[in-house]
Amino acid sequence: VQLVESGGGVVQSGGSLKLSCAASGFDFSAHQMKWVRQTPGKGLEWVATIWAGSIDKFYGDSVKGRFTISRDDAKNMLYLQMNNLKPEDTAVYYCARAISGDPYRGQGTQVTVSS
Repeated sequence: VQLVESGGGVVQSGGSLKLSCAASGFDFSAHQMKWVRQTPGKGLEWVATIWAGSIDKFYGDSVKGRFTISRDDAKNMLYLQMNNLKPEDTAVYYCARAISGDPYRGQGTQVTVSS
């Protein structure tokens, strides 16, 4: 299992970023996938989950209405469109399979939102 995140950066409050995650080594289209984020102060926070086939999507309360999770099963890619970013969105973002106890995670991509 390999997960490689990209697309992070530094953006001003109110700005947008789109994160990408390239997945390999497993049947991507068959898996629910998620984004999580980690900050030193708040620990690991769930951001969003997308079901296989994009049948349904779920978001954490702190990002609902601002972030959109999507996937391209033909390309084994997972995405996170982040709009109206806030300083509290600053974190390292990881993609992962939405499997309880799954140990696989990428190296993460840093998102920094300046006020």
